Amino acid sequence: MNSSTSDSDCADRGGDSWREFVVTFVLALAVLLVGVSAVALALDPFDTGRLALFSKPGTRPQGPRTANASRGRDPAYDSAIIGNSHVQLLSPERLSANTGLTFVQLSVPGTGPKEQLTIAEWFIRHHPNGRALIIGADERWCTDDPEMRVEHLFPFWMYTESLPEYVRGMLRERTLGELSYRIFFLLGIRNARSRPDGYWDYEPDVEIGYADRPRMRDRVGAPVRGLGNQGKTFPALEGLKALLQRVPEQTVVAIVLPPVVAEWLPPPGSAAERADQSCKRALFDVAQSRPKFTLNDWRRDRAEIHDQLLFFDETHYRLPLARLVEDEIVSALRREAVRAVGVGTNNQ
Repeated sequence: MNSSTSDSDCADRGGDSWREFVVTFVLALAVLLVGVSAVALALDPFDTGRLALFSKPGTRPQGPRTANASRGRDPAYDSAIIGNSHVQLLSPERLSANTGLTFVQLSVPGTGPKEQLTIAEWFIRHHPNGRALIIGADERWCTDDPEMRVEHLFPFWMYTESLPEYVRGMLRERTLGELSYRIFFLLGIRNARSRPDGYWDYEPDVEIGYADRPRMRDRVGAPVRGLGNQGKTFPALEGLKALLQRVPEQTVVAIVLPPVVAEWLPPPGSAAERADQSCKRALFDVAQSRPKFTLNDWRRDRAEIHDQLLFFDETHYRLPLARLVEDEIVSALRREAVRAVGVGTNNQ
């Protein structure tokens, strides 16, 4: 009888001890998580400007998906370039020098309209007196997908207006990994910083010469991909129209349809060409919804796009062609500035 009671008491004590250990461990883990999260919010590793107790402009060298949260709110810039790798080679420095504006490059390779609209809205939110917004609208903007599905992971939480969503987004492994870098950066121990204006000339990292690369040359003769939207609904352009309603009237919006190699244009009279023209008409309708809007259409038959040596592949062009695109943007912005001065003079 005594032996049985003793064994039972030991079992109960053992069970209680295990439960106490589990509870203590869970509580300690929760306290640790809350503490680390509080530190992360205070140090603001991605320089979003929210809840930060210690502030220092910029981030350590990293990809534009995260670095653009800092760049997009930088008061040193009054104008921005939004898009993906199809407008990444547009130089903010050259555009600034030739327009008198101050441009930041906020393009993110591999993104579509959903991510780009998010970044554009972030810039507008932090620059209520912004002067120009350049948006590279490639064929993805012609999608008929109402969800505008994202092909690659993107930190939407970083750009959200919702504080709870931002806090939840910070609770991830990537944030913890950034804390040590942020501490060193804040202390000035490691001063390496992502380029403030966001420019990345990727030409040295890409094999040069479309026409000299047999594998790429064979793709020129492949069937044209087309735009894939034969309907009359363009969700991305509706999203753009909604965004532009929040853009200050004084801000010039320049839409650029990036160049593609001539062989990649839809054949005349084809369903792909009809789809392309339908998308462009929808884009013109968006243009009429606001003042100070320019459209630079390079997705059409032009002499320059017949030179295959100006392309890396069918949709990515090299620096010489990027300079021509820049020149047209500069001319459009100058014309808009002159027109605005004329309107102002007439109103006096």
